[in-house]
Amino acid sequence: MIYKGSCHCGAVKFEVETDLKVIKQCNCSICKRKYAKMGIEEKSKLKITEGENNLSIYKFGTEVAKHYFCKTCGIYTHHGTRSRPNYIGINIGCLENIDPFEFESEIVDYK
Repeated sequence: MIYKGSCHCGAVKFEVETDLKVIKQCNCSICKRKYAKMGIEEKSKLKITEGENNLSIYKFGTEVAKHYFCKTCGIYTHHGTRSRPNYIGINIGCLENIDPFEFESEIVDYK
């Protein structure tokens, strides 16, 4: 299924093709603080449809994982994963008509 999503202010919009079968929460230092549930999908399944120039990147530690967020509202939309370079984590709280509180998630231990 193709889901539409956006940051809080709507400056960044995207589409992602996913079945939302793999929902995870990471316990690394940044993900622990943002506490977002993420759908894991192949990079090729994500398409930024609006506002790509409004995305900023935050990297830390090994600087392999890239965490993308809106420059205007600060909402994290997605990130490139450190352990699986061809995959991304999509913040399911940014998807239209999805309630992230309805999803169970596996904790990914990066300690």
